[in-house]
Amino acid sequence: MDLICYLHPGWAPYIRPAPATRAWMDATPESFAYRCLPLNIANAHGWELLSSCGFEAVWDGGSGTEAVTIRLDGDPPATGVPVSLFGQGILTFHVEGIVRTPPGWDLWIGGSPNRPKDAIQPLSAVVETDWSPFTFTMNWKFTRVGDPIRFEALEPFGFIFPLPRGAVEAFKPRFAPIQDEPALLGRFKDWSAARDAFQERMRENPPAIPADRWQKHYYRGVDVRGEALISDHRTKLRLAAFDRSSTPGVPSAPAQDAPSPPPVTARAHIPAEPHPDLLAKEAEIARLSLALAKRDWLLQTLERHRDLSPRLSRIERRSGLTADAFLDEYYAAHLPVILTGEMETWPALRLWTPDYLKDRVGRAVIEFQGGRSADPQFEVNKDPHRQTAAFDRFIDEILKPGAGNDAYLTAYNSATNAGALAPLASDTGRLELFLDPAAPQAQGMMWIGPAGTVTPLHHDLTNNFIAQVVGRKRIQLVPAAETAKLYNHRHVFSEIADIEAPTVDSERFPLIAEVRAHEILLQPGEILFVPVGWWHQVKALDFSVTLTFTNFRWPNDAHADYPPG
Repeated sequence: MDLICYLHPGWAPYIRPAPATRAWMDATPESFAYRCLPLNIANAHGWELLSSCGFEAVWDGGSGTEAVTIRLDGDPPATGVPVSLFGQGILTFHVEGIVRTPPGWDLWIGGSPNRPKDAIQPLSAVVETDWSPFTFTMNWKFTRVGDPIRFEALEPFGFIFPLPRGAVEAFKPRFAPIQDEPALLGRFKDWSAARDAFQERMRENPPAIPADRWQKHYYRGVDVRGEALISDHRTKLRLAAFDRSSTPGVPSAPAQDAPSPPPVTARAHIPAEPHPDLLAKEAEIARLSLALAKRDWLLQTLERHRDLSPRLSRIERRSGLTADAFLDEYYAAHLPVILTGEMETWPALRLWTPDYLKDRVGRAVIEFQGGRSADPQFEVNKDPHRQTAAFDRFIDEILKPGAGNDAYLTAYNSATNAGALAPLASDTGRLELFLDPAAPQAQGMMWIGPAGTVTPLHHDLTNNFIAQVVGRKRIQLVPAAETAKLYNHRHVFSEIADIEAPTVDSERFPLIAEVRAHEILLQPGEILFVPVGWWHQVKALDFSVTLTFTNFRWPNDAHADYPPG
């Protein structure tokens, strides 16, 4: 079906498919807000209209049009600027376009879902756009007097999506006792009992892995027994962008929100004599800055000392290591090493072709990370990218030419996939010389993807084994002592996803040129030990199957007291 926006000469609206992300959801601890799939779907359930200019507006409480004062940034063109048109404390945006929907379809118009804005509220409307030859407006109602509100340029001011006319009136709402639907009652009781048991486990033994802290039945579209009740469950929407081929002068809208600007301090409010509290805060900031500078100096000094030893300044390949030698020379010494020969008896090394994997796992439903190509922050936004598919279909999809980085079964999906991938466990070993076979996830966490899959620059909160079974991976490994040069901005991630990218802004990130990285080509049958805190980025060069392990025989709980943020 067509959704057409007809443009008069001079009209150039900014319209985009709404992204599922929201700044306040990004800022929640571990981005937990994205665990709510209905929020994610609502966020992306239409197209956003973006402001063509930045401005500030304030309402003085009056009912006339003069009661709203609008101060524009700079001198933008007259088209697209907000106005006070109706009075009553209402701010109005004229939408430059006549939208046409198919016969029998209306257009819902309102504020972008789950984008709260202080002191002003979006007003919603439903327009019969299958016949109307008129433009429409998007209106906001001030909720407080005297408090200025602000819209940035390219900030969403409106949200649209089609809906069939009369559909809501066709429903006949009624109440009914749940006992009338025994199957529903049984599923509800199962869910209620499972929820109570889950919450009790969370209280008694909170898991360290964020993904284990919430139940995922609705997200996966299954009941607590794992049964899918519908065939068209969605975890992500993929709306098409407006085709601009017949109107090349219309600007394209950015796919994602711009970073929030830093808060502006009104200097007129700063007293001539600094308040004692302000002086104390400035002293504390200076103390922390000095402490960080000394920490970074010490780490760099230790790294330079390590360079004095040829053995310590390179990543060794070792075979036949004893447990004690591995502990003394690498695990306790916080040094990476590549182990060879430890997997040579694994049948997986010769058996795990794509056809064999499909034959063993078959049509079992697995979870993977999908739709990654369209999201520059796909690793940070892992939860919204959870998707499910039959395993054999997943393998067929990632083997298609150009599959690239869009779909990847990762360790983040391992808890969900344990049952489906269990038939492969007999093809691997447990590396009991170094790992505890009785620990949780002793079978390892599996990664399966095509050539071109990438894991951006990050560090882990545990010591890790990366055991390469099929295909090759190219790894850039950076010492933990280089952290100060890697612009760690959120949790374990760097602002720089790829330290090799030619597009890295050297003026914004000047220290990146000084980073010393070890390049590793990990071959099938090799295991890379990555100590906790060592930064790494990974790219698959071939169809690849990898297992990662964290169940070492020695303490591996650095995550327990990792500082938040």
